Amino acid sequence: MKAIRICVLLSVVLLVSACMGSEDDDLVQWMSEQKAQTKPNVVPISEPKKFKPESYTQVSAVEPFSREKLTQALRRDSSQLASNGALVAPELARRKEPLEAFPLDAMTLVGSLVRAGQPVALVKVDALLYQVRPGNYLGQNYGRVSKISETEVTLREIVQDAVGEWIERTSTLQLQEKSK
Repeated sequence: MKAIRICVLLSVVLLVSACMGSEDDDLVQWMSEQKAQTKPNVVPISEPKKFKPESYTQVSAVEPFSREKLTQALRRDSSQLASNGALVAPELARRKEPLEAFPLDAMTLVGSLVRAGQPVALVKVDALLYQVRPGNYLGQNYGRVSKISETEVTLREIVQDAVGEWIERTSTLQLQEKSK
């Protein structure tokens, strides 16, 4: 049994050594030829720019974080607010009405009538119905009712534009037809 194992082992070793011969030599020769023919193309790195220090010329200017700069900015803002604030100041001083807690798009005009010679609009918010007269306030933009007709309520609103200034605009709340 030992003799058979030794014979099998010897034959395997002979077969492996026979396979490693000439093919490997060809591959090694081809690789060395390719290395000799290939020339790397390396682009040289450009020389770094020389650092030129600049002198600080803003020494005489106002320091950006100084009290003087802050007071200038606050003075400018307060003068702008004073000119814009005249429009919104009376609105801030008065007591808010219940319908000013809701945006206009949450309200629905469901009808209008005339009571004691004065037009009255019926506005529905959530599940509640409110009577609105000219002079009442609606919406979240200081909207004051200026006119009530059979089909719409016209409001004068005070809003901020893109620059932050207070401006007046006209909005309407239209009668909603009930769809079936």
